[in-house]
Amino acid sequence: MTDVLRYALLGLGTGGIYALLAVGLVVIYRGSGVINFAHAGFALVGAYMTYHLQTLEGHGLAFSLTAAVLLTAVLGVLTHHLVMRPLRGASPLARVIATLGLLTVLTQAVQLKYGTQQLLTRSPLPNDAVTVATDVVVGRYAFWLVGIAVVTTLVLTVVSARTRMGHAISAAAENPRGAAALGWAPDLLASVTWAIGGGLAALAGGLFPATTFGFLSPVPFGVLIIGALATALLGGFRSYPLALVGGLLIGAAQSATRHWTNQTGVPDAVPFLVIIVVLVLRGRGLPLRGSVTDRLPRVGTGRIRPALVLVLAGVAMLWVGLGAPADWYAPTIISATFALIGLSIVVLTGYAGQLSIAQFALAGIGAFAAGRLAAFHGWRFEPALVAGVVVAMAVGLLFALPALRTRGVNLAVVTFGLGFAVHQIVFSNSDYTAKVAPGEISLFGLDIEPIGHARNYALVCLLLLTLTALVVANVRRGRSGRRLLAVRTNERAAAAIGVNVFEAKLYAFTLSAGIAGLGGVLLGFSYPTILYPQVFEPGASITVLVLTVIGSIGYLVGPFIGALSAPGGLITLLGSDTPAVAAQADPGWQQYLPLAAALALVLTLILSQHGAAESLDAATRRLRARIPGLRPGRPAPLPATVKATVPAGRLTVHGLTQRFGGFTALDAVDLTVGPGEVVGLLGPNGAGKTTLIDCVAGNNRVTAGSIRWGDRDITRWAPYRRARAGLSRSFQSLELFDDLTVRENLLAAADRRDRLAYLLDLVRPGRPTLPGTVVAAVDELGLAPLLDTRAQDLSYGQRRLVAIARAVASSPSVLLLDEPAAGLDETESTELGRLIRRLADEWGMGILLIEHDVALVLANADRVVVLDFGHKIAEGTPSEIRNDTAVRRAYLGEEEQPVSVG
Repeated sequence: MTDVLRYALLGLGTGGIYALLAVGLVVIYRGSGVINFAHAGFALVGAYMTYHLQTLEGHGLAFSLTAAVLLTAVLGVLTHHLVMRPLRGASPLARVIATLGLLTVLTQAVQLKYGTQQLLTRSPLPNDAVTVATDVVVGRYAFWLVGIAVVTTLVLTVVSARTRMGHAISAAAENPRGAAALGWAPDLLASVTWAIGGGLAALAGGLFPATTFGFLSPVPFGVLIIGALATALLGGFRSYPLALVGGLLIGAAQSATRHWTNQTGVPDAVPFLVIIVVLVLRGRGLPLRGSVTDRLPRVGTGRIRPALVLVLAGVAMLWVGLGAPADWYAPTIISATFALIGLSIVVLTGYAGQLSIAQFALAGIGAFAAGRLAAFHGWRFEPALVAGVVVAMAVGLLFALPALRTRGVNLAVVTFGLGFAVHQIVFSNSDYTAKVAPGEISLFGLDIEPIGHARNYALVCLLLLTLTALVVANVRRGRSGRRLLAVRTNERAAAAIGVNVFEAKLYAFTLSAGIAGLGGVLLGFSYPTILYPQVFEPGASITVLVLTVIGSIGYLVGPFIGALSAPGGLITLLGSDTPAVAAQADPGWQQYLPLAAALALVLTLILSQHGAAESLDAATRRLRARIPGLRPGRPAPLPATVKATVPAGRLTVHGLTQRFGGFTALDAVDLTVGPGEVVGLLGPNGAGKTTLIDCVAGNNRVTAGSIRWGDRDITRWAPYRRARAGLSRSFQSLELFDDLTVRENLLAAADRRDRLAYLLDLVRPGRPTLPGTVVAAVDELGLAPLLDTRAQDLSYGQRRLVAIARAVASSPSVLLLDEPAAGLDETESTELGRLIRRLADEWGMGILLIEHDVALVLANADRVVVLDFGHKIAEGTPSEIRNDTAVRRAYLGEEEQPVSVG
């Protein structure tokens, strides 16, 4: 017990550093809504600036530390104004990626200036021993760090609770527009918080050498950010006191773990375990601040032009196989494997919207499995390669489990820690990774050993890269790709058209991990002995993400463009006749590549977050339209409208009650919708109409009552399961899939939901056609000219019509329409009314119609139900409702006037 106490107390110093960093993260998040992954970079700048002023220039500690804090605070303000402010309209993922790029910029700048070797400086705090209890001796610096963290937390807590500025920041954290309405400039609040956060990071960095007895190196700062993120999560990125306590507990737990186990890397994984517990088991992510102008990176069509692919791939392979000098082989292998791992990011982040910062960890796991099987069990290259890919897919499936409870930025936090944990526990453990030498390897009898036959190995890498790119293109064009893009854009809307979000995420992670594993095996086997800690270090996941975003994260060409600049890749061929030898002897300009790539990333995101491939696509669109073979394909013609029926289904709602806390939104509502019947649902604002649809569609968990589909109770069914059974809905807020064309929006809803598509799409995505009900809706609503237009480029009225058509696309038995005529003109409303009657009369579809346009409802409904304050006050035919006393009272507050029907 004494040893545990000693180790726990020894961890207080690190806990104090975690607390200071975490409090800075919380300050920035509260003021700007950004999770600053560059925080470790700020701390690194503060540490080396303090070192430079104190050790190299001979200034005192107080001056050096103060100057470092102030200058890093200025750096924080510049970060907000030069990077974050221009990205206000970008997606939260883009803002996180920008902070990762900034982290790389700061880290590379420090390493270029001071190197990566360990430096010796004076400890900023007293490190003499203090006896706490019998045989428990702790350095005095630990109590100093805890005291500084406590004072800092106390000051920030008081300022937050007692000052107008603190109140404004708290208000902005909840409602930025509300704070602006009260006279506070959001930019000013964000600048202040970035300055404070940057200053606190510098303070933590400047004091950090006290925990290492004066030794300073860039390496530990990458690990510190994991502990800081875990600490901030314990405080919900809102509470300073909880962040303080969390930091001290994590530091103590990390130190105590070193006493309990000798396993390499396990203590460093403690913060990651905290992240998993807090984010995954708690089941709630961080509330992300965005705006209606948020835009995700654009996605390509995945269209393949076979002639162009054959020509480009053939030229590349002929050049490498016959014309290129030997110095091309190694850079080609590196760029090809980086492009492969980049393709895994296209699938996961570009298509599915799941940001992972652990793709190189997955690549390393594939190389780890394949390498050990080849080196220690004598496996041939072919089965070892397959096994490496399969193992990577299995681990990717485990990586996907946090994605089921978190998403987007929250998932980035999980995978960021996961990548570090895998590196520390597996790749850095010499018991697992020492002397893994694959030896002589061949592929179907062809010698491809990368040292003696590097040309053959490079050709294999290019061939597998081309085949993988074709697979990813097939996924984009197939049913599985439309499911992934639906999930990426709007999970609630995806579930409403029958997409199993859980299943789609598992697929994206598994496929992505397999592709990354393939790249990892090829990269690892290109070395005589696989040096896992160096080749698959955590920063490589950031590097490949940076390069892929620069190239375009949603386009197949994006990873190819980005991989050209991979460290050691084809870009090293510039400016040297013998790049490989020259880079080893004198890195020269090549040492600036990571810094240049990170700067290019930030500029790319600011100017156009879509990347180089999208910009090139847009710039050459007119030129390509004039060249045969490169012209856009002709729009697929609409099939003829055929008369068909939809499966019969009856919706029965009995005693439906929905409470939110002490407020009752619905109180014992009964409702039925049968085949071929239009039921109107009327009521003033706040009557509970949309709440009823949310309950019926499965978006709300009902308090009491039952929802039946025919003779089955579906009250507890998931939304996607209800949609597949034949219960479809539209949304008041539309919730289209903006990255897809109108045709693809409709196809996404009309697609079969079979799981076989996840496999078939890899090789043959097929050519889908719109079903008859959709063609009827397209004809009736005049959408034919818009079928190949992206949804984000439509006007509001057009978007409204597309949302209706998409709700019809799955040929539901019962269709729930939530204010479909909002924003439509008189002509469009009339067309909508005709479509509703046609769907009911000709196709046998039951329709529940919610509308504020009373005339539209009364003119087209067979029965009308009226709600008021959650109670059903009337039900009957339109003529009966028109003269109902309770309805007149609810709408007009009087009984003398009938309800106008226009």
